[in-house]
Amino acid sequence: MVKLNYNNLDAETQERLLAKSKTEIESRYGKDLKAYAKENGLDYGELLNEEAIRNLYNYEFTFTI
Repeated sequence: MVKLNYNNLDAETQERLLAKSKTEIESRYGKDLKAYAKENGLDYGELLNEEAIRNLYNYEFTFTI
């Protein structure tokens, strides 16, 4: 669960959440994503970014108002 202050949803907070998601995806699926990117001629960084954004939908957020 990710706890956020509703008044602090600035770009810095969004980047922090995305970085956390990237770290999770890379630790779980890094080798598979690298192999997939190489096999299909894709940019690994872009693929990682897309998967990290998709992973954010799995988070459970709690907002403090």
